[in-house]
Amino acid sequence: MDIKDILAEKMAGEITLSPRPGKTIRKWRNIFTVSQTELANYLGLSPSVISDYESGRRKSPGIQTIRRIVNALLEIDEKKNNAQMLRRYQFLNKKEEGILDIMEYPYPISVKDFIQKINGTLLSLEKNDHSRSVKGFTLIDGIKTIQTINSTEYVHLYGWNTERALIFTGVKYGRSPMIAIRIHPVKPAVVVYHRPAAVDPLAVNLADRERIPLVVTNLPLEDLKKKLVSIGRE
Repeated sequence: MDIKDILAEKMAGEITLSPRPGKTIRKWRNIFTVSQTELANYLGLSPSVISDYESGRRKSPGIQTIRRIVNALLEIDEKKNNAQMLRRYQFLNKKEEGILDIMEYPYPISVKDFIQKINGTLLSLEKNDHSRSVKGFTLIDGIKTIQTINSTEYVHLYGWNTERALIFTGVKYGRSPMIAIRIHPVKPAVVVYHRPAAVDPLAVNLADRERIPLVVTNLPLEDLKKKLVSIGRE
């Protein structure tokens, strides 16, 4: 199976299984930077049909329509962007050392709700902007990643988008991850430390400077993984 087939299967499966398929269609359309009108014209439909699907005003499309939408997005990408998204997926498909799990959510969840769902405790100041949303997560072996990752590979942590939670396990005091985030131009929506020994005040200070919520969760790792996955299925 080539990369285009793998990506088409991933997209169609995610839309079909999503509890809010319209929002998931919108998510993928936005990832591909295709307007409702552009997609509708390619499919020979009225833009209002795409709008109705995405808003939930129209019954969820069947699997054949979903596959038409998915294939249209891929074909538009090939013609307009020289298969930019396909190349990006091939790049992400490599298993990166230090990444324990990575997932995109079918629709955004607020940072506040995300923190509650993982039994998190907010460490950074309340002035931070919690209006942002979380669109996925990356679970990271903190020690291995900090030791091995370079600036070029850093972008692998962000999957399809930057509006995500970076969750670090195995951190002792949390200084190194926040320094790495501080110096890189790409910023996550929220940073989570899983069962740190303690948290260095410098890490909290850096989170405040970057206006990134810094959170600690003490859930057992397997329970945390289940929570993270279940968020995208609610």
